Amino acid sequence: MDLRKRAWSVCAVVGLVLVVGEQSRAEVAREVPRFDGWYNSLGSPRRGAVGSHLVRLVPAHYRDGVYQPVQEPLLPNPRALSRLLAGGPSGLPSARNQTVLSLFFGYHVSFEVFDSRHPGCPPEFMNIPVPEGDPVFDPAATGKVLLPFQRGPWDKESGQSPSNPRTQVNLVTAWIDGSSIYGPSTSWSDSLRSFSGGLLTSGFEWNMPKHGGGRNLMWSAADPSTGEQGPHGLYELGNAWANENMFTAAEGIIWFRYHNYLASKLHEEHPEWSDEELFQNARRTVVATFQNTALYEWLPGYLGDKRLPPYPGYQKFVDPGISPEFQAAAVRFGITMAPPGVYMRNRTCHFQKIINIDGSSSPAMRLCNSFWKRQRTNVKTSQDVDDLLMGMASQIAEREDNVVVEDLRDYMYGPLRFTRTDLVAMTIQRGRDFGLRSYAEVRKALDLPPVKTFEEINPKLNSTNPQLLHDVAELYDRDISKLELFPGGLLESLDGPGPVFSAIILDQFERVRNGDRFWFENKQNGLFTDEEVQTIRNVTFHDVLIAVTSAEDTDIQHNVFFWRNGDPCPQPTQLNASMLYRCSNATKLNYFDGSKAGFGIFIIILLLFPVVSFLVACMVAYLRKYRYRKFQRRRRRAGAKVEELAAGITAYEWQGHKKPLHPVSVEVDEKRRLQVSDTSGAALRCLNLGNQDYIDVRLSNDRHCRALLLKVAKEYDLLLFFDDESKRTAFVKHLRTVATVIGQEIRVKETREKGLLKEALTKEQRAQIVETFIRHAFSKVLEIEKCDAGDMSGVSHEKAREVLQCELAASEFAEALGLKPDSLFVDSMFTLADKDGNGYLSFQEFLDVMVIFMKGSPEEKSKLMFSMNDIGGTGFLSKEEFARMLRSFIEISNGALSKIQAEDGIKAMMEAAGFNDKEKISWADFHFLLRDHEKELQFAKLNVKGMEKQGKKRLSRDQRVSFICPANSNKKSDGPEIRRRRKLSVNAPNVYVKPKRDQYIRNPVQQKIQHFKRFIENYRRHIVCFITVYGISAGVTLERCYYYGLQAESTGIPETSMVGIMVSRGSAAAISFLFPYTLLTVCRNLITLCRETFLNRYIPFDAAIDFHRFMAMTAILLSVVHSLGHVVNIYVFSISDLNILSCLFPKVFSNNGSELPLKWSWWFFQTVPGMTGILLLFTLSFMYVFASHHFRRTSFRGFWITHYLYVVVYILTVIHGSFALLQEPRFHIYLIPPALLFLLDKLISLSRKKVEIPVVRAELLPSGVTHLEFKRPQGFVYRSGQWVRIACLMLGTDEYHPFTLTSAPHEETLSLHIRAVGPWTSQLRELYTEESLIELGAYPKLYLDGPFGEGHQEWIDFEVSVLVGGGIGVTPFASILKDLVFKSSIKSKILCKKVYFIWVTRTQRQFEWVSDIIREVEEIDTQELVSVHTYITQVAEKFDLRTTMLYVCERHFQKVWNRSLFTGLRSVTHFGRPPFVSFFSSLQEVHPEVGKIGVFSCGPPGLTKNVEKACQQMNKRDQAHFMHHYENF
Repeated sequence: MDLRKRAWSVCAVVGLVLVVGEQSRAEVAREVPRFDGWYNSLGSPRRGAVGSHLVRLVPAHYRDGVYQPVQEPLLPNPRALSRLLAGGPSGLPSARNQTVLSLFFGYHVSFEVFDSRHPGCPPEFMNIPVPEGDPVFDPAATGKVLLPFQRGPWDKESGQSPSNPRTQVNLVTAWIDGSSIYGPSTSWSDSLRSFSGGLLTSGFEWNMPKHGGGRNLMWSAADPSTGEQGPHGLYELGNAWANENMFTAAEGIIWFRYHNYLASKLHEEHPEWSDEELFQNARRTVVATFQNTALYEWLPGYLGDKRLPPYPGYQKFVDPGISPEFQAAAVRFGITMAPPGVYMRNRTCHFQKIINIDGSSSPAMRLCNSFWKRQRTNVKTSQDVDDLLMGMASQIAEREDNVVVEDLRDYMYGPLRFTRTDLVAMTIQRGRDFGLRSYAEVRKALDLPPVKTFEEINPKLNSTNPQLLHDVAELYDRDISKLELFPGGLLESLDGPGPVFSAIILDQFERVRNGDRFWFENKQNGLFTDEEVQTIRNVTFHDVLIAVTSAEDTDIQHNVFFWRNGDPCPQPTQLNASMLYRCSNATKLNYFDGSKAGFGIFIIILLLFPVVSFLVACMVAYLRKYRYRKFQRRRRRAGAKVEELAAGITAYEWQGHKKPLHPVSVEVDEKRRLQVSDTSGAALRCLNLGNQDYIDVRLSNDRHCRALLLKVAKEYDLLLFFDDESKRTAFVKHLRTVATVIGQEIRVKETREKGLLKEALTKEQRAQIVETFIRHAFSKVLEIEKCDAGDMSGVSHEKAREVLQCELAASEFAEALGLKPDSLFVDSMFTLADKDGNGYLSFQEFLDVMVIFMKGSPEEKSKLMFSMNDIGGTGFLSKEEFARMLRSFIEISNGALSKIQAEDGIKAMMEAAGFNDKEKISWADFHFLLRDHEKELQFAKLNVKGMEKQGKKRLSRDQRVSFICPANSNKKSDGPEIRRRRKLSVNAPNVYVKPKRDQYIRNPVQQKIQHFKRFIENYRRHIVCFITVYGISAGVTLERCYYYGLQAESTGIPETSMVGIMVSRGSAAAISFLFPYTLLTVCRNLITLCRETFLNRYIPFDAAIDFHRFMAMTAILLSVVHSLGHVVNIYVFSISDLNILSCLFPKVFSNNGSELPLKWSWWFFQTVPGMTGILLLFTLSFMYVFASHHFRRTSFRGFWITHYLYVVVYILTVIHGSFALLQEPRFHIYLIPPALLFLLDKLISLSRKKVEIPVVRAELLPSGVTHLEFKRPQGFVYRSGQWVRIACLMLGTDEYHPFTLTSAPHEETLSLHIRAVGPWTSQLRELYTEESLIELGAYPKLYLDGPFGEGHQEWIDFEVSVLVGGGIGVTPFASILKDLVFKSSIKSKILCKKVYFIWVTRTQRQFEWVSDIIREVEEIDTQELVSVHTYITQVAEKFDLRTTMLYVCERHFQKVWNRSLFTGLRSVTHFGRPPFVSFFSSLQEVHPEVGKIGVFSCGPPGLTKNVEKACQQMNKRDQAHFMHHYENF
């Protein structure tokens, strides 16, 4: 009988081949179904195709009616429901003896008609919270464990509204067309074919498919047991999920073999057929056989003999689309039949032992340890596959009930981040993802009797296990309407799918069959004849197995989907989990493991880019300075001198724990004083040994005995380290000798070196004591609060006593006054204050002097100054003593006057006071001399270091007086000095006029409002431009942030790296705007042209460079933010699943289930954006560091060269965005307009900057200024105050430096005054020395670029202009002053009526050439248009007592000679820094009719900043508006 069955099986298959072959030969052409399912339905070509919609049986049910799933707390926790619903013992056999082969064949059928398990894009997560204390997933009871779950694919055009809710899609065809065998696309099929003999490609064995080798077609999830991943070792089949476990792979191998079997038979019958003919004919036969087996053999047995109605023929209006109810619920019933393990046996019914991971053996292959196996220990060969298939045919599946084995319930494979999951919970969650209706609603839709209680669902289950139904009902709040479809379907099952699941399954397969135009029974498609159809109907799965395996007909039962008594090879026993090897536990994997160190190091390297740039800049600066010093030495022709130590004993002075030892020389001079000198011989300290009670010496007795501490009373100690103990001994011996000579005791004590260092009073500690001493003295005088004086409440009594008993040495007193220790003023004052004559000032002595200076009357102050020089106390001063007193005041100017000038000043004062005829001068005479300066004395004080801040709390002199009289002031109110100067026709502004302040008093709120209004008025142009630029930047930033944060859901960004992407893309948008438009701020030629147009009223061209800095700094800051955003992004990308990345970057990645993302290094070093981004950061760091103020001044050429890297920046930025990872490039759109304007500006400069300009005259001025006069190019038109850029041909033709023209527009030549303060300017000065000119034979020529406009040229647009020049910054005003006087002399009509020129200089000898220009202006200026004020800053502050006396000397000299003692000019000379607020305040009084006053400053940043602050303060008032203009090169 068995032989007859075997023969029949073979005959049936061979007959089928012969019939097919004959039919194929008879027909010339036949329609070949597409692999992707398109055009199966001619009326609806897409119906049932790859990517088609799932077809709902009932409407979707979402929380918002659109796409948001219904979850907790409205529905139970899926994991809790799974444990309750599907928990139970394994080992119960199928009620109808269904085999495991039936189960996995059903899996294969499912893979054939649907696939919606791929993660959807954009990634959306519905992770399942694990209840706290879950014994499998949360044994530690953390309550923080999540089972990963990602929502499935859907149509992007759905999910827009309740009328168009989210609709999922099917990624394979809905037809039973062999897509699980040949793949769902032509390309997939082609990858499986050998294109020879119609065969599919074999692997290492002829009857086994090939293994994966890098293609991304097969899903390749990781092995949860071993962590193996990648496509290698996986079979390449038509079903993407075929390798999910070895059992589904075996099903795929069967059909692979069957195709090749049929193709081989056809080739034998028809050797003339082509590969394509053989392949397509074998394919249609395989598909027909699979259709027959699935619907007419497997399905009735699976449903318990529920059969499909007879085939009615092709129905073209039937939609075969898979229903979500079928996919996410009904067909999942098969998981209840899965056993914990699968047997393997051979033909002789020998059930094999299975080798486990650890080498042990088990009776069966454990299901939970068989997922995604690459290394198949038990199934290596084709025979092993045969044994596995025979084992599945003999093994009875688990009971068809609600229980699911733990292999799927607790140990289903998951992602590498969490390698195990719960298949039941995942199925429940998938139903919620798909928006399935409740169990009750689906029953109603299927016309099944309704159920009102949980007990009615399954009466038999209610009788056997009522507790289960009760517990499930409790989870759903006993609301039957909430019960979901899958849990309800499991509860109703009874020895097979219940009525709901059965109806859904039957409906689905009936629609698939009836709507398939290529169904094998459809006689209209011409695929098969009636005879062929009948032959196919007679082929069973048993026949297929016998044809493609080593099994004989009697080795496997005829109905392989059931095992009946008497069938061959019964299973040894029904398996349960306890018989098998344990499931490996869930493991977690951090994708970033192994990358942390490298990633961190690389980020640190990126952060070090600025540091590297800084070090390079330091090296360049050092080389520049080295060459500059070398150049200076060569210019001075001064060789290096070897310094020798001064005579005496050499040692090293210890000055503190954190300071290096300082080499010194110590010796005792002829006056028995200990002199401490440095290596050059300069005196550092002088200790009078005779002033001490005894000489206290401490010696160290450890660490080579080199340290010596000399305790010095009332000063800081001297701690010396000698080279060795012998030198120290020699020094101590020398001290003993000196002590014997002066009759003093010397006490020597030894201690440890550590204690010695701790005991020593250092210079810093002494300075702190002195500072506290002075502060408390001032707190007594000025009644300063304790907190300002340095509260000693928390200080120990010993320290407080030390401070109060402190006495100041003469050097400390001089340092406190900011004067030299050998100053005559210090000597006189110290001698006067030191009443006890001990050489030190006690607290009371210092206090007595300070009281007079700080709070005394003018008479007391003058009497004190008189007494300072009345050494003998006679009440009179000789002429010599009086001259000495004046000399002590004049010397405070720190060299502002030469010796001859000082003597002239003294002579003039004595002559003016009428002291020439007197031998002795009394205090009354001296006070009479000061009669015109009582106010100066009244407000004068003595500035002491450390107390500057306290002075700000008192009403300053600057706030009380002004410097210029109003035009309508009453002459009677003028002081005698003013009237006298008027008689002498001294053309200088009047002083000491108290301005009116009453009109400024108003409510504080009104003041704030007025201040705000004036601020807006003053800076309206700046504000508009600032708002425009940064408004656009903010706008494009917010637009990108909004797009990626809210609107770009299709990219998956909100669920992944939203913050990082928003930061990086938002900052990139702003950078794309700022970087290009920064070019406009340096278009000098265009700015100069625009100054002459109406645009000057709306755009602050003066602030172009400031805007350049702001925009560049903002762009660089945003570049850093952009980089940090990408650092976050790359970190997120490096820990994100591949399915997430494939959604974000579909052009770069494809999702094949491998999960593992690419390492961070790939993003940085193997992508265009990564490489260009690193280069951009490196380039920008160099540009930024070299553009900083310090390095720009140190190495202008380095700054200039690195700034030319802007070309590289723009090129790299264009390339950076061209890769278009997230969006299409936009940078070039922003770049084109400003780049064209910048190119035009460059062309204008290039057209003139290469013309050689001959130098007419060169003069080296003593103040380090080089005066160059050169030929004026033809057509060169400029305005006073403008500047040019020059390059010297001898110093390089590409290094241009900016300088302001000092010539006036009416002059025939151009002139510059260039101060030698840097390498280039010093080398330029060297070129024009006599020696160089003799060698060169002619003046070196120049290249000229310009002129360029700046704010100073607008001086002519104001009725009153104030010019403030500091240092070399006076150059633009030299041109302006000459231009003003010239225009006045030719009676040119100009708006400007008055110019105040404030010249701020350390000494008047710094810029003698400015004095010459001012003197020239004073001679020509007959209309008194220019008022000049000179401020000499190399003295103490304006109202310091010493400066007051210097001021008195200057006024007496000017009174006598009608010129300044210091400058030789008729202009007023002041001492100290200009009080701009008071000066501007006076201008408001002098010119009340003027609405706007122009203020133009040029000089050090501190100067322009102070002028700006003064203008801002004045502009808060309702009077004249001060408009400040300044230029920075």
